[in-house]
Amino acid sequence: MISYKTIRSLLFKLDPERAHGIAEKALRAAEKIPYALEFTAKKHVFADRALAQELLALNFANPVGIAAGFDKNGVMVRGLSALGFGFIEAGTVTPKPQSGNPKPRLWRHAAQRSLQNGMGFNNGGVEALVKRLAPLAPFALPLGVNIGKNRATPIEKALDDYIFCAQKAQGVADFLTLNISSPNTPNLRDLQCESFTRELFAATREITHKPIFLKIAPDLEVSSALEICFAAIESGASGIIAANTTNDYSLIEGSEAHGGGLSGAVLTEKSRLFFDAIARELFGKTMLISCGGIMDGEEAWRRITLGASLVQIYTGLIYAGSAIAGAINKAIAQKLEAEGFSSIKEAVGCAR
Repeated sequence: MISYKTIRSLLFKLDPERAHGIAEKALRAAEKIPYALEFTAKKHVFADRALAQELLALNFANPVGIAAGFDKNGVMVRGLSALGFGFIEAGTVTPKPQSGNPKPRLWRHAAQRSLQNGMGFNNGGVEALVKRLAPLAPFALPLGVNIGKNRATPIEKALDDYIFCAQKAQGVADFLTLNISSPNTPNLRDLQCESFTRELFAATREITHKPIFLKIAPDLEVSSALEICFAAIESGASGIIAANTTNDYSLIEGSEAHGGGLSGAVLTEKSRLFFDAIARELFGKTMLISCGGIMDGEEAWRRITLGASLVQIYTGLIYAGSAIAGAINKAIAQKLEAEGFSSIKEAVGCAR
C-alpha cells in the first residue's frame, strides 16, 4: 500500500488549491463506490466509549472535529465522517455565491508544517449548501454550518447577511458558528467588538434554539477577547471556538507578502496560550472548543486538559493524512487510561 508520505510528496508538487480539489474529488467519488465508505471507516474510525460525550443535547462519539474551511460547500460530509471525525463544520458560507479572492490564495510552508490561507470565503452560497445537506438531515454526526458575510456587503449591513444565513441554515445544521474573525474578508475583524457581538447573537438566538458558537481570532488582546466572549454568552452564545487563523506574520519570515491567515504547527503555541488565557476565565461558564495548530494527539490532549470539550483540526489533516483523526482519538484514549480517567468528561479542564 502506498504511504501517505508518498502521496503527500506528489500532492505537494501541485498548487495547494488544486491538491485540495483532488482530495475533495476523491472523497466525493468514494460515496459513489459500493462499500467504499464502509471500508474507509473500518480503517480510520477509532471507537472507544470513553471518548463519547453528550454536549448541548448533541452526541459526540469522539472529540475530534474537522474545522470550517476544509469543506466550504458541504460536499464531503459523508466522506469526512468515514475518516473518523466526531463532528463536522461546513462553510464558511455566505448569503450569495462568491468566487473569493484572486488566485493564488493558498500557500504551503512545508518546513513549518503550516498553511497560509487567503481564500476569502469562496463558496456556492447558503441556499446551495442547504439544498445539498437537506437529504442528509439528521446526519449521523453533529453537523455545523459556519456562516459569514459577503465581501460586497457593506460593513453596516453585515448583520443582515448573518441573519439571512442563520435563517436558511438552521434547518439542516445541528449547530451554527458565527465567523467574524476571518482575516480574508476586508474589515470583517472590525466586527469583533462588544456592541456588534451582542446585536449579532441576540438576533441569531431569536431565529434558532440550536447551539450557536462564536469563533474568535487569536490576534486579539486577551482582555478584548474576553469582553467579546462575555458579550456573546450573555446574548445567547452556547460556546466559544478559539481560535481562527492568525495574521501574525512574524511567525514565518516573508509571509506578510501574501496576506491571509497562518495555520498549522506555526500557530500551535500561540493558539494554545490564547486558549489557555480564555479558558482561565470561561471554563465552567460556557462550552469551549479549541482550534488552531493541533497537529497530533499530544496537543489535542493539552487543549482538553486546559478546558476544551472538543477540538478541531484542518492543517493537520493536510500534513498527517487521512488517519489523523483516528490517531488523535487513540492517543486521547491512551491518555485517559494512563491518567485513570474513565471518561473524557473527567479530563476536560483537569489542568485548571
